[in-house]
Amino acid sequence: MPSRIDKANERPWQLEMFGRSLKKQQKLDALLKLAGNVTDQDCLLLTCGDNNGALNYYFREHGGRWAWGDVIGENLDEMSALLGETVHHVPEAAFPLADSQFDCVVAIDVLEHLADDQPFLSEVRRVLRPGGRGVITVPNGDPRLLANRLKWRVGMTPEIYGHTRAGYTVPELQAALRQAGFQPTASGGYSRLFTELIELVINFGYVRVLSRQKGQPEPGHIAPTSSGDLKRHGAAYRLYTLAFPLMRLFSKLDWLLPASGNGAVIVVANKPEGTP
Repeated sequence: MPSRIDKANERPWQLEMFGRSLKKQQKLDALLKLAGNVTDQDCLLLTCGDNNGALNYYFREHGGRWAWGDVIGENLDEMSALLGETVHHVPEAAFPLADSQFDCVVAIDVLEHLADDQPFLSEVRRVLRPGGRGVITVPNGDPRLLANRLKWRVGMTPEIYGHTRAGYTVPELQAALRQAGFQPTASGGYSRLFTELIELVINFGYVRVLSRQKGQPEPGHIAPTSSGDLKRHGAAYRLYTLAFPLMRLFSKLDWLLPASGNGAVIVVANKPEGTP
């Protein structure tokens, strides 16, 4: 299926939306920094729904030889059309990939969707070469975070996002990776309170207002992820576009806050040398 093009600037709709997604831009910047130099490396990007292919596009621009997978298997045709390459369905506990195939595996917002994170992490470890690295990002599940308390107070609970848990703190994610046989080496995060508030307003409006106009929303569908979704809510998206410059200014207040308030966390972990 061809990718729908935004006629105003001849850009694919996925890239147009990415240009107006503050949290996704912060996510990309943080992940690229922690992933490091991937030139001449074989890399795999894994997602779990809530992806339209824009992140894949910009990871490829960063360098490296990339393969693409999604655990849920949604929107594969549109993502593949944007990239000009196949995005595969990659079941959480049985990747259709060879052992020791990649130097770097990036998993974006996958673990919080799973009832058990160990089968997935074990598969990530299996497809990595010895010494290779996994770069894993998840929501910060710390119940003390003001952003989390506000989400839950207005009914945007983990179930609405299609999550089996609120997320992980950095120590919790490091512990899960160690259990799967990794050695954590670095950590970081992105999206502090003010960006999280913007995302909350957007997600709340989509789930509680726009989607309900079309029937009961499905768990995990918190923003448009297909051209059909975007077309159905085109008027609302145009209003959002007008308000975006003010939202960008508001999000810059994040830099007044400590990194301990990151709404999402990232851990980098290596597969030990000399292990299968």
